[in-house]
Amino acid sequence: MHKPNQSNNSQFGHTQPNHTRRQILAAGALAGAGLVMKGCIMSHNASASATAADLIIHNARVSTMNPAQREATAVAISGGRFIAVGNDAQVFAHKVPATKIIDAGGQRVIPGLNDSHIHVIRGGLNFNMELRWDGVPSLADAMRMLKEQASRTPPGQWVRVVGGFAELQFAERRLPTLAELNEAAPETPVFILHLYDRALLNRAALRAVGYTKDTPEPPGGIIERDRNGEPTGLLVANPNAMILYKTLSLGPKLSVEHQMNSTRHFMRELNRLGITSVCDAGGGFQNYPDDYAVIQELQNRGEMTLRIAYNLFTQRPAKEKEDFAQWAAANRMYQGDEFLRLNGAGEMLVYSAADFEDFLVARPDMPSTMEADLEGVVGQLARNKWAFRMHATYDETISRALDVFERVHREVPINQLRWFFDHCETISERNIERIRALGGGIAIQHRMAFQGEYFTNRYGAEAAQRTPPFKRMLEMDVPVGAGTDATRVASYNPWTSLSWLVTGRTVGGMKLYTESNLLSREEALRLYTAGSAWFSREEDRKGTIAPGTFGDCSILSEDYFEVPPDRIRAIESALTVVDGKVVHGAGPFASHAPAPLPVLPEWSPVAKYGGHYPMSKVVLASASHAACSHNPLGSDALSHPGGGCSCWAF
Repeated sequence: MHKPNQSNNSQFGHTQPNHTRRQILAAGALAGAGLVMKGCIMSHNASASATAADLIIHNARVSTMNPAQREATAVAISGGRFIAVGNDAQVFAHKVPATKIIDAGGQRVIPGLNDSHIHVIRGGLNFNMELRWDGVPSLADAMRMLKEQASRTPPGQWVRVVGGFAELQFAERRLPTLAELNEAAPETPVFILHLYDRALLNRAALRAVGYTKDTPEPPGGIIERDRNGEPTGLLVANPNAMILYKTLSLGPKLSVEHQMNSTRHFMRELNRLGITSVCDAGGGFQNYPDDYAVIQELQNRGEMTLRIAYNLFTQRPAKEKEDFAQWAAANRMYQGDEFLRLNGAGEMLVYSAADFEDFLVARPDMPSTMEADLEGVVGQLARNKWAFRMHATYDETISRALDVFERVHREVPINQLRWFFDHCETISERNIERIRALGGGIAIQHRMAFQGEYFTNRYGAEAAQRTPPFKRMLEMDVPVGAGTDATRVASYNPWTSLSWLVTGRTVGGMKLYTESNLLSREEALRLYTAGSAWFSREEDRKGTIAPGTFGDCSILSEDYFEVPPDRIRAIESALTVVDGKVVHGAGPFASHAPAPLPVLPEWSPVAKYGGHYPMSKVVLASASHAACSHNPLGSDALSHPGGGCSCWAF
């Protein structure tokens, strides 16, 4: 845990220069004004006699992500920063009686992972209420968990499975039927969100939200009905997910005390996977400042175990400009400290530009008002010198947005603002070049690992091979960071994402990409460390293990650089350090772990199941499905939103 810091860190202001990928590498090499001394990097002011280490990790295989010193066997941390990186003898020169010593046992050490697009603040408020199906290998297992949780859930509460999984990860290759849900939980409301394409509600949940035959059809969505007009329990995004958002928002909420506990548990869950930093992308129904009070209080108390740079997401269609004007008047860019700081606007800038990522339906056409709406908001942000990010799935949306950005740039330059697009699954080379010319970046996520089969079924395997074209983005020297878009549209597990970047496979086992769009393990890891640091303007202090950078790192459960490709997604952190303090320890490092944190409320699914399913226990069964000779979704997949593999009935 960190010590609270109320400084505003004015040195993080918008006057800092933009950086290309090459400059990021140079920043890593010079981080902390380090000096190479006989194979050991230490700060200018460091000496064996003057600088005492709070923590030393040794007997390790350290991958620094620092081009000036790619490998080491030991690191020393003092005051929350790395002070020395080198061999064991050199680093032990910083040992004093009070130094905590951890023997890594020859295991791999990497910089703390940084998810550049996740909804962690919203996710934290709800984590303890949610049953996670992330990584669960079979529908039978998932339904057993659901039935057990229904029996433990008190009256008035729901069982919620809110994203993070895909039907094709299950051995059965399908979702549960509504009949199965009703049988498993006849009295307890059940809400299951699958990606952002549909939700399943049992009869008890329909009663709880009040949906009847008199409920009007929602704009952009479908309430499936039986022959009598009564809702069946299937809600479909067509094409936007507002009906799914809205229905979920009707459920009960945790008390503030339990939200604090829930957020701490979610941060610990991310720490367990090696994540030490994130960029939070706001989210639907995540209102500022009210829904940020819990994370702010945790920061005030010094109970943060995750560094969060957060963007503000407008919640009012047609009033977006008003929202951002009010926020700019009341807040300064990058205000906060090293654990919680404002990162700008987005990912929602204007609702007329929101092209939802549901590949079961056709690409939505943005309304003709998009350009005018976007120009008003982006022009205002530029004048206020606010950084911004924009959700954009399709190249068509990106083209129209760039037309606006280029017009704004001619009046008020944006190339120093640290702006970027999120997602960009179908972006063209021409638009990558336009982004580079305007000083922007691209934050990619592993949404295709969860929806690749759907995209392929609609647009073809050839089109799917460059969704997104992350290899080409790097070749064109555009800043690129990696993330997940968790917790709803995909899982928060960074190792699922790293596996996707390296192997090109979906969670259902489908091979999406040829070698031309695959990354080496080092390239992929760089996107999750030094690459993502660019997106919060912290590449000089985050993402590398070098003197002067944040003392954040992980000892891995398995060697990322040596395990077989299909084992990458089974990796976890054996020990995670944030700000020089151990925030997670397991296995041989369990003795270093912080004290257990009780789970509140006691009936929480987290108390029984934890978070992500342990991937080390999963028997990979994708090969049998990859060998299927038919369409992986079945011929009726597009006409029936619940379609799975033709081997199985919905």
